Amino acid sequence: MAFTYFFRDLHTLEIVVQRLVPEVLGRSRIRIWDAGCAMGQESYSLAMLLAENMGKFAFGNLQIQATDIDESDLFAKIISAGEYPAEQVKRIPPEVFSKFFQPAQTPGHFKLVKGIRSRVIFQRHDLLSLQPAGGNFSLVLCKNVLLHFPPPDRVAVIKMFYQTLAPGGFFATEQTQKLPGEVEHLFQQVAGNAQLFRKIGDFGCN
Repeated sequence: MAFTYFFRDLHTLEIVVQRLVPEVLGRSRIRIWDAGCAMGQESYSLAMLLAENMGKFAFGNLQIQATDIDESDLFAKIISAGEYPAEQVKRIPPEVFSKFFQPAQTPGHFKLVKGIRSRVIFQRHDLLSLQPAGGNFSLVLCKNVLLHFPPPDRVAVIKMFYQTLAPGGFFATEQTQKLPGEVEHLFQQVAGNAQLFRKIGDFGCN
């Protein structure tokens, strides 16, 4: 399970939101897969950014499928509660924190508001099983995970992501990762300053 924190790599998340929102407005169901979500900070960060940028009606049609291998066995309890200690939320901009967090019953902890928690569904999942967590995703977000995989596994996982994306869907990964040559033909990079790609066609990936 990768280490992360709220609004990590905010630059990439903001570009993702900027590109994604115009494409999905008006859809009755908007599905996102955050693969390797650690303790949920990235998934909830994305949900907060989308809440600020896509309007209440469209946000109500959003579902973020957040997955991780969960070797700690703490995943479901901590993340589904949306509750975090003060040291984990101190990086959040004050105006965002005041809007989306409230004091929890546990002293020194803060809880995300229900409107954000309700948009995120958590599931234990091993990417190397190559079994997708769903399908017809408008976005697959996988950051701080692929770099831990050997190249053949990295290629196989990205091919799986491709198959789960809806036509024209987006794939985003960490800034340090480039697309392997074996899958370059499957995507078009859509941002010169972020590793954000759009699905091309519907090729087989066997």
